Amino acid sequence: MLWSEIHRPKGCEEIVGQERVVRHLMTFADTRSVPHMLISGPHGTGKSIAVESLAKRLYGETWEANTTILSAADLLGKGKSALETDERFAQIYRKDLSLIVNFKQIVKWYASMRPLDADFKLMVFEDAESLTFEAQQALRRTMERYSATCRFILVTTRPSAIIPAIASRCLPIFFAPLESEVIRARLNEILALEGATIPADDLDLIVHAAQGDLRRAIMYAQIAAQSKKDFDLADLSRSETGNVATSAFDAIRAGNFAAAKRIVESLMIEYGLSAREVVGELRQVVRREYNHPALAIALADADHRLCHNADDFVQLNALLARIAREVFSEESTAAL
Repeated sequence: MLWSEIHRPKGCEEIVGQERVVRHLMTFADTRSVPHMLISGPHGTGKSIAVESLAKRLYGETWEANTTILSAADLLGKGKSALETDERFAQIYRKDLSLIVNFKQIVKWYASMRPLDADFKLMVFEDAESLTFEAQQALRRTMERYSATCRFILVTTRPSAIIPAIASRCLPIFFAPLESEVIRARLNEILALEGATIPADDLDLIVHAAQGDLRRAIMYAQIAAQSKKDFDLADLSRSETGNVATSAFDAIRAGNFAAAKRIVESLMIEYGLSAREVVGELRQVVRREYNHPALAIALADADHRLCHNADDFVQLNALLARIAREVFSEESTAAL
């Protein structure tokens, strides 16, 4: 079984590295004053478990009855066939209606259900960046109608994908990447519980490669501890998205800025990466294949701006333009 599941936090007190944010969420639960929320942050930083902990603290044993968790990627990304075969929607789904109309019906049905022994219930949308513009418009109207008896929580790695009409109705909550020392300490705890060991050098590499993602760090640690051959983190962490990021640099060097822009956008749209994760993939390419201080500075500046919830697509396009202008030849800027 995966260590990330075995050692998943059981409650708010076990969530590491997000003490300030979790404290606010628990205060909402204790005062029973929960606003609509837009919870954002990279993968593996504790967003989903924090929402679950909020619900458990708010409702106790009835938390599952009062909490509806829907995956936007499942609702809208897999088409009508996925809705038709999902037993949760058997009483709501209408085969003769469009996907977006079915989505409206499903959200309205869940939002209109009376809470059990509570003033309001929670409706959580995970992967909220997968909500289309039409779906978000429908959700906005539902939020307005049922705000007295239902609180909406959107969980996403890409907050810029949420339309202003919804974002303005939500309290923004940001889960930052975890500090290296926090990840190292948690890995040591898990290794001790599992009775496993990893060489100190490998542990340092895992912490560095995780880039603030605790779930990824735990996965790497389990592979390293259980591997019967030499642990090669470089091979393990090399991915399809890394190859796509490499092709973005190739396009810039060839003077094809439009292609580089499409490639980088595909990492978010098709592969589901957040903008900061895209920057991380580009950073890995720079470390492997380039040695230019301007690249490191440009990536760091872009990462800093994205930490402050700047528009993802604008900042990545600006990053590519800066790389083309400051690093590569004049031919690469001709297409700008």
